[in-house]
Amino acid sequence: MSNATAEMKPEVKVEDAGPARKRITVTVQAKDVDARLENGFGNLANEAALPGFRKGKAPRALLERRFGDMLLQETRTQLLGETYGKVVQDHKLRPVGEPSLPEGATEPTLTRGKAFTYTVEVEVAPEFAAPKTDGLEIQKPMFEIKDEHVAAEIRRQGFRFGTPERITGPFQPLDRMLCTAKAWKNDEKEPFFNMEKALVVVPDTVDEGKGSLLGILVNDLSKHLEGRKVGESVTIDTVAPENHEREDLRGAKIRFELKFDDADRITPLDSATLADRMGLETEENLRTQVRMMLERKRDGEQRAAEREQVSRHLVDAVDFPLPERLSQSQIARNLEMARMEMLQRGMEAEEVETRLAELRHGSEEDTKRRLKLFFILSRLAEEMAVQVNEPEVNGRIAAMAAQRGVAPAQMRQDLERAGRLSELALSIREQKVLDRILDKAKFTEIDADSWNAAEDKRREEAMAKANSSKGGSKKKA
Repeated sequence: MSNATAEMKPEVKVEDAGPARKRITVTVQAKDVDARLENGFGNLANEAALPGFRKGKAPRALLERRFGDMLLQETRTQLLGETYGKVVQDHKLRPVGEPSLPEGATEPTLTRGKAFTYTVEVEVAPEFAAPKTDGLEIQKPMFEIKDEHVAAEIRRQGFRFGTPERITGPFQPLDRMLCTAKAWKNDEKEPFFNMEKALVVVPDTVDEGKGSLLGILVNDLSKHLEGRKVGESVTIDTVAPENHEREDLRGAKIRFELKFDDADRITPLDSATLADRMGLETEENLRTQVRMMLERKRDGEQRAAEREQVSRHLVDAVDFPLPERLSQSQIARNLEMARMEMLQRGMEAEEVETRLAELRHGSEEDTKRRLKLFFILSRLAEEMAVQVNEPEVNGRIAAMAAQRGVAPAQMRQDLERAGRLSELALSIREQKVLDRILDKAKFTEIDADSWNAAEDKRREEAMAKANSSKGGSKKKA
């Protein structure tokens, strides 16, 4: 750091700009601007090599003509970064997004001999008192793995390891098509999505016709796909959820156009062949292995249900203002956290994508509650001094790899390629916080059917409340 930088003392003003949002105004004095520019020109004069001049001997006037504008931009960028970072540190701000210009403001310019002033706004983590967490009353859903569950899982694994056969149609559940896919929004002439060889799968019968396209849930997808043939095209109209991570798609009318170029139908392996493929020798060994796997998955889902109850308690127990604008990055982070939690529970990739599509269609209230939970768990993690180390991350990766039948190194590579390792670590930290709370909880057992019925009723009531609120807002507008 240069002496000019070290001695620079800009004027700083930090004020509230809305719920969990700060407005920062910084003024760098003219003398400090000039000192920084002089320092930049000095470095440039020593390093620049221009035709006809030895290194470091080019005239100042020539350097200013050639590099003056560039140096002004570089100095402006440096001052913005350095002063903003120092304000965040000195005022102990906790940004949860990138700074942006206030509405209607223009980019600040840097001029020699003049003070440099800029104003930005940034969303910050809200301040609140952490809720009490001791002695919560939690229901433990009890579920018995029966023979029909084992048979259904063996069927699913048979399809997973089955033999694909090229078909032309008509398509039926679980057929896989490669399509030329295009998508338009709000009657725009140019598509916002255009892709060859996009994979589309006909929903299974247990999915009740629902499936996702580009992460958007289509409730009657089966109706549009079943019975079609290679070479045909289909148009599907739907509406993107109000809480899609892409702001430009929120609430937009979406039109998909799919042209079916190729299709495969999976011939599932029978149980004897599947047992041999998995090195289990007999069908009885296969059933035993599958039952054990389902029991592990059940235990994971049971723990997830317990954590969800704690999460609901935490969100309801404390109130604080959230950032007014749910940014794309925040919503995307919520979805990635949900993705990691489901993958760790052993859910298949296609099932995860369908569930994520359903989450995107959740109400704005659901999105706010998930964001609120993120801040609460982050605060509790700090208070409990919860950390996540590399062996814990590696252990979770190994467990996920075993569930998918791939090597841990491949699983890590896939997560790194998708940029999801940080979400995995954050997910582990949040689960550790919830588990510490559960260690002090009071449990009551409840049968799975009663639990599921209660959860369905809770979701229906939440959906009705959200729809009522949405309708009231439109009427008011």
